[in-house]
Amino acid sequence: MDELSPPTLQGHLLVAAPQLLDPNFTRTVVLLVQHDENGALGLILNRPLKLTLAEAWRKVSEAPCCRDDRLYIGGPVQGPLMVVHTHEFTSQLPVGQGMFFTADPQDITWLVGAHAGPARFFVGYAGWTPGQLESELMTGSWLTAPSNTQRVLAGAADLWLQVLRDIDPTTALLLSNPRIAPKDPSLN
Repeated sequence: MDELSPPTLQGHLLVAAPQLLDPNFTRTVVLLVQHDENGALGLILNRPLKLTLAEAWRKVSEAPCCRDDRLYIGGPVQGPLMVVHTHEFTSQLPVGQGMFFTADPQDITWLVGAHAGPARFFVGYAGWTPGQLESELMTGSWLTAPSNTQRVLAGAADLWLQVLRDIDPTTALLLSNPRIAPKDPSLN
């Protein structure tokens, strides 16, 4: 990256601003896996599917699955199975703070069969073309926050409010009251 390149948000969290009403991203927290001059790729951390990894794995592979993790909808763009995990040797891309990303089928087969350490499995992803994310940040659609392995891999049900509370405690307090701000903004 040269001196004129904007700073990367790779490894940071994007937090949907309360006014972001796009149903794909309302009340989401996105881990930015990649962010550079070519655009950005992120994974939504708080959209679990009812389907477990083991259930899905049986449909696509004969290799053993030793994990009972939930699958997550990583975003509205279709893509291969992707994993954020803690094993550098199965990494296609370091994300930051001991977290790594892979979509490589061989690495995923090992991660699924080994049940070694925390991991988060995703189908789909969120993608931005060059300059698109920066534009959305300037319009206030997203807030940013640092990430950490515990927050990314733990799978907290109320992750959006937790991270928003770190950024803006007053707004988070108001939004945690369903009479003031219901989870479905169309009910306002």
